[in-house]
Amino acid sequence: MDEIKEIKKFTNKINSQVFDSKEYQKMKIEELSIEIKETVKFQQELFQIIEEFEMREIQEDFIKYAKMIYKNTTERKILKIQETHLKKN
Repeated sequence: MDEIKEIKKFTNKINSQVFDSKEYQKMKIEELSIEIKETVKFQQELFQIIEEFEMREIQEDFIKYAKMIYKNTTERKILKIQETHLKKN
């Protein structure tokens, strides 16, 4: 039962980033740099959680799904910020 709670907590954490719709075009370059750093830090946190799941052998299918979602979510956000940053330079 604890596994299910952990899985829900993890997916909620990812979803919080997916729906974090900031207007990057209105941000200054310094703010964009901070956003990239925070997103990379978030990406690292998620990766650590996935590694913990793997070590504890929590549902292999979930781990594969979590890796795919976390990678797509954070990469998409980083690309969006970088694109805006390059347009401003």
